[in-house]
Amino acid sequence: MQPAFPGSPGGPGAPGDRTFEMRFSSTPRGARLARHLAAVRLDAWGIPYGTDPHDAIVLIVAELTANAVRHGHVPGRDFHLRLHTPPDGATVRVEVTDTRAERHPRRPRHAHHPHGEEEAGRGLVLVSHLATRWDWHPRPDGPGKTVWAECATPRYMNQAPQLT
Repeated sequence: MQPAFPGSPGGPGAPGDRTFEMRFSSTPRGARLARHLAAVRLDAWGIPYGTDPHDAIVLIVAELTANAVRHGHVPGRDFHLRLHTPPDGATVRVEVTDTRAERHPRRPRHAHHPHGEEEAGRGLVLVSHLATRWDWHPRPDGPGKTVWAECATPRYMNQAPQLT
């Protein structure tokens, strides 16, 4: 699994454009690795560990990748994580793509609010509270879907160091 870093020095993309993407095994271990690498990448982009934007984005990555493993798993197929921030650094977009076409999350305005002792259904409610906005769309290059969320990062990204 090779990460792609379009927009980093010497790579494709607009100057200041930051993108990290990688495929992971559709297992709990793959979801944990995706969360860990997202945390490292955000810190390298200037969103430090322990800040509210860092923690919110990492939690969103954790929820979306866990959902891809639990609800979007197709045997023998991986899920894909993409983190992206435009040159202005105002937001970070998290995208998680799986290959299961027949299971779709509820749209944001219809998010299920679990009650009492329910253990399932809380992930997307949490994402809806942490993200500026989120939604999903069918995967354009095959079966499956991409669930995405955007988070504002107002004071961190404009001062982020360039990757070397």
